[in-house]
Amino acid sequence: MKTEEHVKREQRTAGRRATGRRLDLIAAATGVLLVTAAVLVGRAIQDAGGSLYVNWPPLLASWYPHTGPGTPAAVVVAAVVVAYGPVLAGRLPWRGLLATAWAASLGWIFSLAMIDGWGRGIAERLTTKHEYLRVISRFDDIGAALRGFNTHILIGPPGNWPAHVAGHPPGATLTFVLLDRIGLGGGGWAGVWCIVLGGSAVVAALITVRALADEHIARRAAPFLVLAPMAVWTGASADAWFAAVAAWSVALLALAATRRTRPGRAAAAALASGLLYGLTCYLSYGLTLIALLLLAVLFLARTARPLPLLLLGALVVPVAFTVAGFNWWEGYRLLVERYYQGAGGIRPYTYWVWANLAATTIAAGLATVAGLRRAAAGAPSAVRAVRTGATSAPQRLSLLALAALLALLVADLSGMSKAETERIWQPFVLWLLPAAALLPLSARRGWLTAQAVVALLVNHLLWTGW
Repeated sequence: MKTEEHVKREQRTAGRRATGRRLDLIAAATGVLLVTAAVLVGRAIQDAGGSLYVNWPPLLASWYPHTGPGTPAAVVVAAVVVAYGPVLAGRLPWRGLLATAWAASLGWIFSLAMIDGWGRGIAERLTTKHEYLRVISRFDDIGAALRGFNTHILIGPPGNWPAHVAGHPPGATLTFVLLDRIGLGGGGWAGVWCIVLGGSAVVAALITVRALADEHIARRAAPFLVLAPMAVWTGASADAWFAAVAAWSVALLALAATRRTRPGRAAAAALASGLLYGLTCYLSYGLTLIALLLLAVLFLARTARPLPLLLLGALVVPVAFTVAGFNWWEGYRLLVERYYQGAGGIRPYTYWVWANLAATTIAAGLATVAGLRRAAAGAPSAVRAVRTGATSAPQRLSLLALAALLALLVADLSGMSKAETERIWQPFVLWLLPAAALLPLSARRGWLTAQAVVALLVNHLLWTGW
């Protein structure tokens, strides 16, 4: 027989659960209101003067209701992940889960991209006038191209680089130059490369969450990492490739810091993590902020042991590019000038500083918003617990997600990310997604359905070009 005290305790627990679920719904509703405000205010600003340089604010998109070859597959993938994802994530062997998550992620990304067809959805994405493949022939002599790279960044001088080439260090363009050199040239191969490697970021995130939190919570996060609305912009975007490189840098450091591998392999993992971080910085200037996530890994693992090898590895790519004749700092200085020569100098900061967050809400999904609400609520106690080494797995996951949010906010406040953040911020949004694992188990399918609906609506109602 239950005592009166036992009954009261159960009532208090039930009350806290009900309150938590109400707050989750309020957080999601707030996200919907933020997106609605960004659409309405953005529409008014764009109609008045066209200063936003987007057709469907806050996204770089146009209204274009349509279906395509990928529509049935996308609906099926979403339905299967919602129905069976949580159960399979709990039952599969760990390595089987990683392989399944990657395969399911690829199915989701490819099917969403194919809603626009093979050409418009994948093969032609990286061949437009702003993209990397337009300059492949100018890298016949790679050494000369690197030495002269910065002279073509600004608008004005003859032969200035297309927007995306000028907006990134040459590592980004070299990716596609090297693919072309090994016989994988053209937009089709480039698109597939970005999707397949971009999809592997899900595996890196799962490995990281398992190492820093625990396997149980990583399994809970798996379906949310797979069925992310962000997948709309993963296929086929070079930013998906950047996100994967950054994600594996974080994952390898997590393995090294927590010694989830043999001592010799831990040292190799730390060195490889630094190598990939250095490459990340030469793929995108803004992804230097991944350093905040690397610091968060060391903080959560309560160790600085991998730091020397991490820093040593991080020097390799910068030294190689510097010796080859490319000056990263000069390139960034010229990029800032180029940014304000174009749309970046006209787009109003006062709108984009909050509308960027609305675009992120769409890319991350409402389940992520609700999960971040729980992470933020528990952050003070989690920080105190880290100091004593008594953190729980949910607390460590919360702090990892909040570190990614901090990096995203720094990028936002910099003013160098006005618009297109649904695509550009994929490397940060990836680490927000596991926060959905903090949501109640009984509500998982409902939140997964919400994630899928956002992605399907965006991809079927809008043309998300760039």
